[in-house]
Amino acid sequence: MILGALAVICLLACSAYFSACETAMTAYSRSKMYGLAADGNKRAAVIVGMQDDASLVISSILICSTVLNSLAVAFTTEIFDSVLGSRALVLAPIVTSILIVFIAEVLPKMLTVTAPDMVLLPSAYVIKGIYTALRPVNSVIGRVAEWAIRIVRRGADECDKHKDALEELKGAIALHTGTDAEDAKDERAMLQSVLELGTLQVSSVMTHRSNVTMFCADDDIEILIEKILRCPYTRIPLWSGDPENIVGVLHVTDLLKAMRGDVGNSEVNITELARAPWFIPENNDLLCQLQLFKRHHEHLAVVVDEYGSFMGIVTLEDVLEEIVGDIEDEHDVGGANGIRSQDDGTYIVDGAINVRDINREINTKFHSETAATIAGYMINEVGIIPEVGQAFILGDYKFEVLKRQKNQVSLIKLTHLIEGQEN
Repeated sequence: MILGALAVICLLACSAYFSACETAMTAYSRSKMYGLAADGNKRAAVIVGMQDDASLVISSILICSTVLNSLAVAFTTEIFDSVLGSRALVLAPIVTSILIVFIAEVLPKMLTVTAPDMVLLPSAYVIKGIYTALRPVNSVIGRVAEWAIRIVRRGADECDKHKDALEELKGAIALHTGTDAEDAKDERAMLQSVLELGTLQVSSVMTHRSNVTMFCADDDIEILIEKILRCPYTRIPLWSGDPENIVGVLHVTDLLKAMRGDVGNSEVNITELARAPWFIPENNDLLCQLQLFKRHHEHLAVVVDEYGSFMGIVTLEDVLEEIVGDIEDEHDVGGANGIRSQDDGTYIVDGAINVRDINREINTKFHSETAATIAGYMINEVGIIPEVGQAFILGDYKFEVLKRQKNQVSLIKLTHLIEGQEN
């Protein structure tokens, strides 16, 4: 009886250990384990090497736990039989089940779930050995499981896995906290913005052609140089014949180098100094465009539609601002500064301000699949080009047109409506 009792205790202890390993394999942080492996932790590298077969690893652990629990029931039944006789067939499974639930299941899992790495790393080689030893059995179990999964999750594909991983990452970012609440908020916003780069198109952040500062390359050289030197930008698109015919992008540094010394302004050839324009489609996503900026060593691209018509320009700064927020320098004259708050709680905004800038600046949730600017958003929603003085209620805000130039709404007053307010 004493040997039998010791055997049961040992079996339950081993079963508890494997239950802890099972919980650790499901609760550990993959990103943290990758980091440890990259830093040279060999045990972490073993765990990372088994990640692709995580389901089979857990299956191996469960097989061990099941065998140990079954043996514990058998030994307990034999002990009880020597004391209680036929009643042992009823009492032994009940007593053993209670011991298994508390000692071999609930307690080790509760202790492990809060610190899975404390169990997983020391057990890496043990888990690896069990997984390797039971590989033949697992190959059969794995095929049956895959067959069952195909039936249950018919239609699941790699896209679903990617979405699940993305949602998991977004959730981890949302839970991110730091020593400073404000810094943590900014960090979460930047990380979320990085994940959203692939879902945004260039057209949503570009500067529309109506707001692009550009000059005619055919103008008198003296006048043209004067305009360029007064311009607050360092890269300036040049057109010839028609404003839609972009023939180059002039960097002010190149102009200054050409004017250095005794060379007269009349001898400077602006067209030759200008670099060939880099044309990109308006439907490029921002993640792709960021990579293209790096690959081409460019900071400015000319955006065209599917017909090759000039739509606007996008800069490296435009893309980076989607991650870190507005970047202003001493020469900025517009941007999100086109949103002016008033004493009465309203906002006066330029019609050309990007919808996403509005959302970030005043915490709104305007969304449009086709319009990039707030004026375009309003026009799309109401279906007309409004006159000055007209007002519309869109969501929780009243839009009032303050200024219009030809067919372009250039100034809008936004008023946040209190619940139930319509005037």
